[in-house]
Amino acid sequence: MNREDLKDRWALILGASSGFGAATARAMARAGMHIFGVHLDTRATLDRARQVVADIEAAGRRAVFFNTNAADARKRARVLDKIEEVLADEEHRAIHFVLHSLAFGSLLPFIADEPEEAITEAQMDMTLRVMAHSLVYWVQDLVRRGLLVRGSRVYTLSSGGAERVVVPYGAVSAAKAALESHVRQLALELGPRGIAVNCLRPGVTDTPALRAIPGHEQWVQEALQRNPGGRLTTPEDVATTLVVLADPAITWISGAMIPVDGGELIVG
Repeated sequence: MNREDLKDRWALILGASSGFGAATARAMARAGMHIFGVHLDTRATLDRARQVVADIEAAGRRAVFFNTNAADARKRARVLDKIEEVLADEEHRAIHFVLHSLAFGSLLPFIADEPEEAITEAQMDMTLRVMAHSLVYWVQDLVRRGLLVRGSRVYTLSSGGAERVVVPYGAVSAAKAALESHVRQLALELGPRGIAVNCLRPGVTDTPALRAIPGHEQWVQEALQRNPGGRLTTPEDVATTLVVLADPAITWISGAMIPVDGGELIVG
């Protein structure tokens, strides 16, 4: 549904080619927004990014996508240089909405009988950098370049793993907990500038990131049994919520962790 209050504004989606990022890019485009998308795909998976671009353009919106590592500082700078070039000729010269949806990390236990089977320092650092700390670095650079202004809003995605753990999920769990902490700190520091920062916590959702977790099938079955709605959360549930929260009239929600899970979080 096209919304006049979002028409011709720009959204930046980090992790735009699949899962929550792809669904949100499509939903924002249908709501009238143009999309900057950052994704990291190999030749084998590049078609999924191309399909998101095609869907955005079919909605009559512009899609400017970058196939690059969003956690690399130099590559981040090049993306932002290009974004500044594009926005220089636009009516809206800032980014109204940012979604940080980066899901790449190590799924190894902390303790193993064989040292090579346990997570390494480099793998732990990479997981925290990509899934948590990169949010801070992107927001820092966006603010420094004047690309986030009063009324802009930043969202990221956590999970129940911020509080609950299973053996292979330790580094990702730590990243999600850090991510939620970063959201609170950014909300505090950006409050005087009128920039909101929030975190959604979706329920168990069938995405490529979930399917990469060993034993995820058990999570799916438990979620189906526990969720009051009797189904899994979908990427579209999250995307629809984010379109509503992108409304420029919503300015007084910041520093929040918002469940989007049909009540899954409240059931023990």
